[in-house]
Amino acid sequence: MVFKLQNRRLMVCDCEKTMDLDSKKLQSCLDGEGELTVYSNLCRAQVEAFSQAADDDSPMMVACTQEAPLFREIAVEKGGRDILFANIRERAGWSNAKKKALPKIAALLAEAAYEAKPAGLAPVVSEGICLVYGAGQAAMDVAEQLASRLNVSLMLTGSDDILPPSIVNVPIYKGSITAARGSLGKFEITVDGYAPTLPSSKESLTFLMERNGAVSKCDLIFDMSGGTPLFPSASRRDGYFHIDPDHPTSVAQAMFDISDMVGEFEKPLYVTYNADICAHSRSGKIGCSNCLDNCPMSAITEQEEGDGVEIDPMVCGGCGSCSATCPTGAVTYDYPDRSDVISRIQILAETFIEAGGKTPVLLVHDESHGSGLISAMARFSKGLPANVLPLSLYSVTQLGHESLLGAIASGMNQVVVLGPPDRAEELPALQGQIDLANAFLEGLGFGEETRISLIVEQDPDAVESVLHDLPKVKSVKRTEFAPLGGKREIARTVLGKLNESTGKKIEILELPDSAPYGRLNIDTEGCTLCLACVSACPADALADNPEFPQLRFTEAACVQCGLCAVTCPESVITLQPQYNFTSEALAPESLNEEEPFKCITCGTPFGTKAAIDRVTKELEGKHWMFKDSEQSKLIKMCNDCRVEAVTNRGDDPFKAGDRPAVRKTEDYVLAEEKARATGKSPEDFLD
Repeated sequence: MVFKLQNRRLMVCDCEKTMDLDSKKLQSCLDGEGELTVYSNLCRAQVEAFSQAADDDSPMMVACTQEAPLFREIAVEKGGRDILFANIRERAGWSNAKKKALPKIAALLAEAAYEAKPAGLAPVVSEGICLVYGAGQAAMDVAEQLASRLNVSLMLTGSDDILPPSIVNVPIYKGSITAARGSLGKFEITVDGYAPTLPSSKESLTFLMERNGAVSKCDLIFDMSGGTPLFPSASRRDGYFHIDPDHPTSVAQAMFDISDMVGEFEKPLYVTYNADICAHSRSGKIGCSNCLDNCPMSAITEQEEGDGVEIDPMVCGGCGSCSATCPTGAVTYDYPDRSDVISRIQILAETFIEAGGKTPVLLVHDESHGSGLISAMARFSKGLPANVLPLSLYSVTQLGHESLLGAIASGMNQVVVLGPPDRAEELPALQGQIDLANAFLEGLGFGEETRISLIVEQDPDAVESVLHDLPKVKSVKRTEFAPLGGKREIARTVLGKLNESTGKKIEILELPDSAPYGRLNIDTEGCTLCLACVSACPADALADNPEFPQLRFTEAACVQCGLCAVTCPESVITLQPQYNFTSEALAPESLNEEEPFKCITCGTPFGTKAAIDRVTKELEGKHWMFKDSEQSKLIKMCNDCRVEAVTNRGDDPFKAGDRPAVRKTEDYVLAEEKARATGKSPEDFLD
């Protein structure tokens, strides 16, 4: 019976015996069924074994990534099979660990069999309208070569060395791009000094009707101007190519790549956004701006109307910094989401430990950056240590403190995040999440050494040296938990598990000022229970009591955004960052309450005594409507009694004047007679 792992037919190859794999031991380490065969030349001499296995239409997994194109080709010939691939060679088998790598190999296979929920996709259409932006004959040559594949226009920043073409294959303009926005299929540029060429250009190009502020649209931009990129993080802006014009190889590669960007494409929707719990602003007052501050692509902007933000999915490059730093979970990363990331980590830790592995270390890396370094270590040096378990993500900057702490709670002794040096500007947000996670671990008693660290390195030897020389730390007890719910729910579950594992059961843990957890302190003497803070709170941490003047607070929901403090008219609210592990944090508590003030006329409760006294003090004798104590009594009446009192007094400021008397015919006749007798105007005798 063929071995199946997670209902997938598993085929393992030791790559011509360059890996020390024991089929029986590996099989015993995996929670599968059937008999596992370890091949030695599955892609060549034993390829028939794969071909026969592919006759079955059940899903497959092959422990080889190098020959994935070959295996896919065979699978297509068999009708198309669902196949996953796992790299156990560079990530485990090719190392000094040899037989000791078996628990890690089992863990990598088990993790590879996990299938994350797919992210949503958005359609993108490019009709191939391309703008080549640059100077001189080099830009002209590129534009003419691309014109055979794309609908090209040329925007010149300089034309001194250009001989006017005898046949114009592309429209030629001059100008300087002053602003650009959009992405693949929807670029819009603003140009100053815009002017088309004269068809009568003879010895050199001449232009006419130069103007500023011209606007144009295109699907693709080939920027070889040599200046500052038109967009931040330009290398990840789909459809935009910023190339050094003095580097022929880069120009040629970009021309090759841009030629294929015509047609319909699908772009992953990296993040989802829930405006209902966004803590950005309320009523024009700013609370949290983490996503705006940390988006390297400028894909996030403030809403023109409303209190939240807007995320342009076509511009978003998928770094995930917005999700990692969002205190409420309003922004959620979906490529994959945090639940799937933590589930993969749990599988790695559980399989590794149950297979006999000790002191596991999680190495998280970008697929585009870390895989090459890991391969170089495996091919030319010692390779990864036997206890270092690599986890590949699209972007390591998606990691929030809840995922990092989830790794520790899952049994990982340490976590090392490998950051790409070419994206150094995106890493401060990640470092902030690492610092917060370490603050929790130190407070809980796991801080004898830094358990979570960031390496920003391009040299495989340097990375290898760090991984082989990691400090030894006390083992962490692996706990089981389900990573369900939103960001804060998962964080609370993980922190609860970590707190239980210490045996100390800490109740309150002080945190740094930037932490998204804590409570509020209110100066009750200055608080009038106006409840402005309740309407400002985006997380429903503050609430009123509809039956009693009371301000209630749920600590577990507070994200320390500070909107309540900046909204409070009395300035009596201060923030106190901390983490409350007790169940009391989940239940509302009263921060301030008063007996209601009763209407002096009918006795109906309304408002609070503090609020009424303050309003009376501020208005009595100072406002024309409340000049004396008698008029000030209106402040102490409920709405109904106040309206009745003002109406009865006859000095209602909203009362209209008396209606004029109706004039009759005889009134006009009498006025005419009096006017003739006195020589005055008839109007003088009309009331």
